[in-house]
Amino acid sequence: MCRGYHSASYKNSFYERDQALEKVLAGCFGLSCLRLSFEMYGSRGNGNMETDLRELLHNSSFCLVPRGRRLGSFRFLEALQAACIPVILSNGWELPFSEVIDWRKAAIIGDERLLLQVPSITRSVGHDRILALRQQTQFLWDAYFSSVAKIVLTTLEIIQDRVDSHVSRSRLLWNSLPGGLYALPQYSADPAQFPFYYAILGKSPSQQFTAVIHTVTPLQSQISPVVKLIIAVAKSKFCAQIVVLWNSDKPLPPRNKWPSTSVPLAVIEGQTKTMSSRFYPHDVILTDAVLSLDEDSVLSTNEVDFAFTVWQSFPERIVGYPARSHYWDSSRSRWGYTSKWTNDYSMVLTGAAFYHRYYHYLFTHYVPAGLLNTVDRMANCEDILMNFLVSAVTKQPPIKVTQKKQYKETMMSQGSKASRWADPDHFAQRQTCMNAFSHWLGFMPLLHSQMRLDPVLFRDQVSILRKKYRDIEKL
Repeated sequence: MCRGYHSASYKNSFYERDQALEKVLAGCFGLSCLRLSFEMYGSRGNGNMETDLRELLHNSSFCLVPRGRRLGSFRFLEALQAACIPVILSNGWELPFSEVIDWRKAAIIGDERLLLQVPSITRSVGHDRILALRQQTQFLWDAYFSSVAKIVLTTLEIIQDRVDSHVSRSRLLWNSLPGGLYALPQYSADPAQFPFYYAILGKSPSQQFTAVIHTVTPLQSQISPVVKLIIAVAKSKFCAQIVVLWNSDKPLPPRNKWPSTSVPLAVIEGQTKTMSSRFYPHDVILTDAVLSLDEDSVLSTNEVDFAFTVWQSFPERIVGYPARSHYWDSSRSRWGYTSKWTNDYSMVLTGAAFYHRYYHYLFTHYVPAGLLNTVDRMANCEDILMNFLVSAVTKQPPIKVTQKKQYKETMMSQGSKASRWADPDHFAQRQTCMNAFSHWLGFMPLLHSQMRLDPVLFRDQVSILRKKYRDIEKL
């Protein structure tokens, strides 16, 4: 008797709700309520119901999410996935991960007892807020709900924040790009220490950089390429210090073998003298910006200054000179890697590039050990992996700065032995790396760009005295 009475009461409550929802639908505008209408009445035509429903979701600004058979509703995640603003009509429902997610930035919380107010509520939402809400639904879906793995990982990270509350992530980190899973609290609990939140906080990165020069070749003389590079970088007005990362098998040269500079010069040995160790987060690096350099890079002081100025406007991205690109090889059904000079690129190699020091920490502590071991075993692809990581985090391409008049990969001074860039096996390895890294992520994060940033008046037919970075055009 009791069970039968509960069942009848349960059905009556749903009938009353649907009657009220019909009235809501009558007052809805545009496509905002078509999602619920479709569920209540089904497809009236001969088309595929699932396809039509998906199309309606993507074309709707608002999706009604009434109470389901339980307190929650699968409609909620469907709406997030489709960038449709959920209108929650389920009093008492604790939204998922509400401990850290501010759902007011992605959903409209209604009162299921006042259904007839829904049309006026949705009409009162301005276009700018609609755009912001829809963008937030996409961010939250991609960051925390797009796979079972992300849902589980988000759950575990929230529990970890509860346990280590003194180093837990703030709600700003959870609710702003790139999300809490990419903002590791072990690095810092202060949002200002990450490259993603300067604009939100009204702050700027530090006004100086640390140059980290990866060195594997013995220091032969004062005319070695690395010595010339140190001298050029040290002249930059933005350079705070230079760190030479000694990854050579040869003994570390004494201090008097290195050039005298106007900025501090530290020579340290790599943790493991492997390729991946060039991105180790050394405590000696105190500036936000890192200028990563190969020992054979050829840069002028003007080029360094201009690239750093550009990076200050884009601190979350890689900014630099040597660019590369990827493409889909349909004949082999795999990703390809190319170094051809075109107007299109998707990577900026870390042989001459600026990026935020946080990426050292993320590279070392976030990337799976198996991939780091692959890089170390090949002695290759560490620069590609860094590009994959940064693009996956930011969802943005790197930035290439002024094209040098003549740029070529220099030959290492090792007798007659050519640079690794001329080695066919080296190039084939990089093709393999591209596919291994995309398989790890489950998608290809690299994005193509045709943007190149040049100094004002670059190549313009005006007096050289009017130009700030005069030496760049002479190169």
